[in-house]
Amino acid sequence: MTWQPITEEQLSDEINRGVTKMTLEQFRLWEAIHVLQQKWKLSPWGDLGGGFLIVAIVGQTVVWYNDIEGGFNRSVYLQLGVINNYWCNQDELNWTVQCLLDVI
Repeated sequence: MTWQPITEEQLSDEINRGVTKMTLEQFRLWEAIHVLQQKWKLSPWGDLGGGFLIVAIVGQTVVWYNDIEGGFNRSVYLQLGVINNYWCNQDELNWTVQCLLDVI
C-alpha cells in the first residue's frame, strides 16, 4: 500500500474530533486562530503530497497536520505558504492548541 495525502474531508473529521475534546479556553483560542485549510510547502517532506494542510495561524506560528505521521504540529513560518520546520508529532488538535495557550 502506498501513502496518500489526507483529504480535506478527512482532515475536517480530525479537526472535529479535536474540537470536541477542547476545554472552553482552548476552544476560544481555536475560534480566534483557525483558518480554512490550505496547502503550504515544506520541502522535501511535503513534496510528494503537494505540501501539508495548515489549519490555524497565530503570529508567526502555523498549526498544520502532518499526514505522513498522523498528527498536528506547530511551526514557525517566515513567508506565507511555506512552513519552516518539519515536526513528526502525532498530537491531537486539542494538545497542539494547549501548547499555544501555554506559550501565550
